[in-house]
Amino acid sequence: MRRLAAIGAAGDAGEVAVPAAHGADCAQGRSPSPCRLIDICAAWDTGVFLSAADWEGAPSGVARRRLNEAERLSSVREAELERLEAARPRWPGSGERDPVLRMARLQPPPWVHAVLLLCFLGLGGAIQIPMDLSQPPTITKQSVKDHIVDPRDNILIECEAKGNPAPSFHWTRNSRFFNVAKDPRVSMRRRSGTLVIDFRSGGRPEEYEGEYQCFARNKFGTALSNRIRLQVSKSPLWPKESLDPVVVQEGAPLTLQCNPPPGLPSPVIFWMSSSMEPITQDKRVSQGHNGDLYFSNVMVQDMQTDYSCNARFHFTHTIQQKNPFTLKVLTNHPYNDSSLRNHPDMYSARGVAERTPSFMYPQGTVSSQMVLRGTDLLLECIASGVPTPDIAWYKKGGDLPSDKAKFENFNKALRITNVSEEDSGEYFCLASNKMGSIRHTISVRVKAAPYWLDEPKNLILAPGEDGRLVCRASGNPKPTVQWMVNGEPLQSAPPNPNREVAGDTIIFRDTQISSRAVYQCNTSNEHGYLLANAFVSVLDVPPRMLSPRNQLIRVILYNRTRLDCPFFGSPIPTLRWFKNGQGSNLDGGNYHVYENGSLEIKMIRKEDQGIYTCVATNILGKAENQVRLEVKDPTRIYRMPEDQIVKRGTTVQLECRVKHDPSLKLTVSWLKDDEPLYIGNRMKKEDDSLTIFGVAERDQGSYTCFASTELDQDLAKAYLTVLGRPDRPRDLELTDLAERSVRLTWIPGDDNNSPITDYVVQFEEDQFQPGVWHDHSKFPGSVNSAVLRLSPYVNYQFRVIAVNEVGSSHPSLPSERYRTSGAPPESNPGDVRGEGTRKNNMEITWTPMNATSAFGPNLRYIVKWRRREARETWNNVTVWGSRYVVGQTPVYVPYEIRVQAENDFGKGPEPDTVIGYSGEDYPRAAPTDVKIRVLNSTAISLQWNRVYSDTVQGQLREYRAYYWRESSLLKNLWVSQKRQQASFPGDRLRGVVSRLFPYSNYKLEMVVVNGRGDGPRTETKEFTTPEGVPSAPRRFRVRQPNLEIINLEWDHPEHPNGILIGYSLRYMAFNGTKVGKQIVENFSPNQTKFTVQRADPVSRYRFTLSARTQVGSGEAVTEESPAPPNEAYTNNQADIATQGWFIGLMCAIALLVLILLIVCFIKRSRGGKYPVREKKDVPLGPEDPKEEDGSFDYSDEDNKPLQGSQTSLDGTIKQQESDDSLVDYGEGGEGQFNEDGSFIGQYTVKKDKEETEGNESSEATSPVNAIYSLA
Repeated sequence: MRRLAAIGAAGDAGEVAVPAAHGADCAQGRSPSPCRLIDICAAWDTGVFLSAADWEGAPSGVARRRLNEAERLSSVREAELERLEAARPRWPGSGERDPVLRMARLQPPPWVHAVLLLCFLGLGGAIQIPMDLSQPPTITKQSVKDHIVDPRDNILIECEAKGNPAPSFHWTRNSRFFNVAKDPRVSMRRRSGTLVIDFRSGGRPEEYEGEYQCFARNKFGTALSNRIRLQVSKSPLWPKESLDPVVVQEGAPLTLQCNPPPGLPSPVIFWMSSSMEPITQDKRVSQGHNGDLYFSNVMVQDMQTDYSCNARFHFTHTIQQKNPFTLKVLTNHPYNDSSLRNHPDMYSARGVAERTPSFMYPQGTVSSQMVLRGTDLLLECIASGVPTPDIAWYKKGGDLPSDKAKFENFNKALRITNVSEEDSGEYFCLASNKMGSIRHTISVRVKAAPYWLDEPKNLILAPGEDGRLVCRASGNPKPTVQWMVNGEPLQSAPPNPNREVAGDTIIFRDTQISSRAVYQCNTSNEHGYLLANAFVSVLDVPPRMLSPRNQLIRVILYNRTRLDCPFFGSPIPTLRWFKNGQGSNLDGGNYHVYENGSLEIKMIRKEDQGIYTCVATNILGKAENQVRLEVKDPTRIYRMPEDQIVKRGTTVQLECRVKHDPSLKLTVSWLKDDEPLYIGNRMKKEDDSLTIFGVAERDQGSYTCFASTELDQDLAKAYLTVLGRPDRPRDLELTDLAERSVRLTWIPGDDNNSPITDYVVQFEEDQFQPGVWHDHSKFPGSVNSAVLRLSPYVNYQFRVIAVNEVGSSHPSLPSERYRTSGAPPESNPGDVRGEGTRKNNMEITWTPMNATSAFGPNLRYIVKWRRREARETWNNVTVWGSRYVVGQTPVYVPYEIRVQAENDFGKGPEPDTVIGYSGEDYPRAAPTDVKIRVLNSTAISLQWNRVYSDTVQGQLREYRAYYWRESSLLKNLWVSQKRQQASFPGDRLRGVVSRLFPYSNYKLEMVVVNGRGDGPRTETKEFTTPEGVPSAPRRFRVRQPNLEIINLEWDHPEHPNGILIGYSLRYMAFNGTKVGKQIVENFSPNQTKFTVQRADPVSRYRFTLSARTQVGSGEAVTEESPAPPNEAYTNNQADIATQGWFIGLMCAIALLVLILLIVCFIKRSRGGKYPVREKKDVPLGPEDPKEEDGSFDYSDEDNKPLQGSQTSLDGTIKQQESDDSLVDYGEGGEGQFNEDGSFIGQYTVKKDKEETEGNESSEATSPVNAIYSLA
């Protein structure tokens, strides 16, 4: 029981656990006879791939029936998937997708359809006998009928066959026996009929051309190969020729003929220039199917290159180049690319006469063409005309076959693939331009080489059985049928009374062992032939199973599958199926048994799981086999990736959540644009998602989540659109050139999925700032042409930048330069100023004009000035820079200033007059009558008289006070005497100086300030600030050494600001939200420590400390006591202690302790039995009082502790001498500690203690010790 190895394909429904060798035939598309050998090509889904050769070799009627069956299976599968899809839960955001995605999920790959078709065709395939049984030869491999070989390699003509006994081989060449042994170059492979012709020692391959046929023979018959026509590939050289220039009038048609040398096979033709540049082809210039190059109309730009035809030969991999054609185009208009290349009507602009179309190929208006069935039909129409004609195709009396027709070569060629008889008829092409149209009709006749309707199959019979061989083929013209037996015409074979020939059928009756032979059917017409071998074998074989026993097949729920039971027997065994040992035969309902014995389950359900048994029976016996079928849940993507639009550089996540059968291994992979996705360092693949970091333009595309198990798969697609910066505009062109304007046109670049919102046009000029680009103007993103206003005498160069929401593109390549003519300036420089840099000068400055305002060469400036009050004549000077200095000026005098632009074309307009001032000098006077009034401990008020204006000698900027702290009124307090200043801008008479230090001596001076600097200072004034409040105490520290007290420490304030009279401390206890009463403590000025006794160990404290002077308390500092180690517990402790249950629990514990103490006292008064030894290791004597169990009975009457020790309150024994150690109690170090930490070993007291104390009782037992011992 085997199935085709199609694991991993979309919709696979099962997997068969069999060795690979047993599944090879099925995997290669071979299937046994429906009568004898049943080999599963299980229809897990809607089909598999079928090559063109296999399709051609299949009888059309059988193929159509099998294809209809495959389509019916596909419809059932799709209906079930639709039902499942409707029942699936709808997750948020996973609504119905677009139809394309839907089809992608339901449609299996194309090869799946072909696999199913092969399986159906296999049910009627050739009979295969197990190789351990005697059988005639069967050809298994042979070369193609038209065998073209490379002359540089050895020749290989393949012929392989199987049979039992193994067949022998011989060949014919040109219908005559080919003696392999006589030719030293020719050999035959071992155990094969393949011919090898070796040319390493010399020889010409052409000598071996001809028609070869292979014969495979054993004692049961002879099988024949096809007649193999051997040809040697040829790639002849192009004949030498000298080509004159081709002279043609502009607008006329032209054909450059290739005429390649005849090669075998025909070479591939393409056109290039002599410099190996490909010739650009379009609807005006294109290559025909015959290799010629056609010009519908010649243009003058066609002279820019030459034209060479190239032929590429397949076997030699060589390219031969024909001598190039050169064109000379006669024109009525000189070539001017810039003026006419974009002209809307280029032909009329160049003086080319327009004309109606005419056909260059094929000639005339009617032609015919013959094509063979199954090949491609290529129809071609190439037309000339001005303008270039358009080509359209039609079929008379019907439509073009849309599934097979496609247009090529700019609509000049129509290709119809896999032609059938229905494609015959009349086709016509219509060539049209604005001057008219013309039509060419092509009559197509479809002929056919022979093709099988019913190919003869191997026939296996039991002695006495009847059978028949059928050889039925069709073609146009109708093919003839010739029968042969063992390679000889049937007419010349010995007569056989059991055989009867009836046209295309041979009938066998009452066959016997002697009837074994190989029959050949040859059907042919003028277009080709078909040759088929079919043997007749007569056997007596009991049933046998050909597949491994007890296979496991796993299938997907709701799929259709077929169970196969490969067997063999003669006479034909009957096959029956049973499930789980039940007695009834499986057929009908969800089960269907085919004629070949295969069991089909139409739709797999959970209850179909189980063990299936197939039993094959004939008159010679029976055989059986079993297969176990397991049903698995399908793999489904229940949350699919969604289409997304993201900006470049962002992060995107594509979801893909999958549900599958837990017993199957799930693999989730991703495809991008239907190719495997490489997971780089910017991507992260997880079980249910794919994350892309820093999305780039190259990440755009379709992403497919591919979830698969060993049995099936599911996929879902999403499209990722990346919004990027636009590509740069290109092909800038300047048109409509005028003195003050130009039109700039550009071609927009790709907007990269984000619409272009703006275009920024920039310019660069090469005179004032070469290489520097300036913004010129901005235009909407919907335009690609704009008129630019220009300035005179600028050599412009433009570029364009596209802008969208993501960003700006790279600038376009610059346009060509355009220089405007000159003119006088239309403006003057701006920002004209006159200011003195010294007391006797005035510097006149201005902002120089740029390139777009110069308007001409040699830009210069006429500078004029005069004193404002004197109204004297104007002084003037011409300057090329942007500044001029006037010397020998009075101090701070106003001037009238004018600056006018001038170039070689003239002067600019009359300039405006600007007022400037000559240089300033230091003020000559200081403020007078300065008065100071103390406002508070940190601020004073100043008042003064203004100075006369002539003493300022410039512009009055401010009055300024310089002050400094001379000393503090506190002894031994160091102060900084750094000078500070307070400014009072403008002509003011009073001001306030703040941020002074209290309780200090200050000094102050005042000056007048102008643009040059400070004037003379007033005499020094002194003032004293009164006492203020102190700053906060420094380094306030709160320490809590234990739960009973809190220590406070602090340092004196950094700024006492007066005489300290003490400190004030306010503190309060708090526990969570509960706050205690505030307590106030006052301390002397010298006290910097304080200890607070805690009222309880639970509460925390908040302390606020401040220093005091006579004025009052200063800035305070606040700190809190540290939190207890387990504040959460202590916060609730007070509350727990007041609970009734807690009090009761404590009472119960106290009662229990009391009972334990009473028990210990009673036990102690009675004594106990302990295994005791003396201090020294003395053996026990017979006189020692000893109980039967080996223990001593003693009573501690005195109940004394060891002398020199005392019992502590907690029940432990303390030594009175605190400096004793364990060394005092042992000298040998033999003691040790047990697991609970107690000391084990000899307990010896110091020697001096032994002498005085003797051997007294061991350790006293206290009540508390008794409790510890119980614990």
